Amino acid sequence: MSHRTTTARPAVLVVEDEPIIRMVAVDMLEEAGFDVMKAHTVDEAWGMLEREPQVDLLFTDIDMPGTLDGLALAGRVAERWPHIRLLVTSGRFALRDEDPPDDGRFLPKPYRQSQLLDAVRALP
Repeated sequence: MSHRTTTARPAVLVVEDEPIIRMVAVDMLEEAGFDVMKAHTVDEAWGMLEREPQVDLLFTDIDMPGTLDGLALAGRVAERWPHIRLLVTSGRFALRDEDPPDDGRFLPKPYRQSQLLDAVRALP
């Protein structure tokens, strides 16, 4: 778990249960200038959001273990914290950009850093 530092950089919460994929996503976003927190479960992510709701972007895998998947997490985040932009990803599921809640976007795996950053920039 990573805690947010006090900076002016946009804050991203990466929710990914696969350690290598999570590490790569975090590195890509940090290299692009984001302040990144990470969670390996939906429950951990929810707890972090309750403590630090100043997150600007949720980047979550859909296929997550536990009681909720990443898409359900995105829906709950959209209801509770409408200011948080949503980006969901998956290597197993294919969504249209209209499918994620609250004008969120879908990014299929595998993705490159340029594709990730393009998807972030495309968010409203």
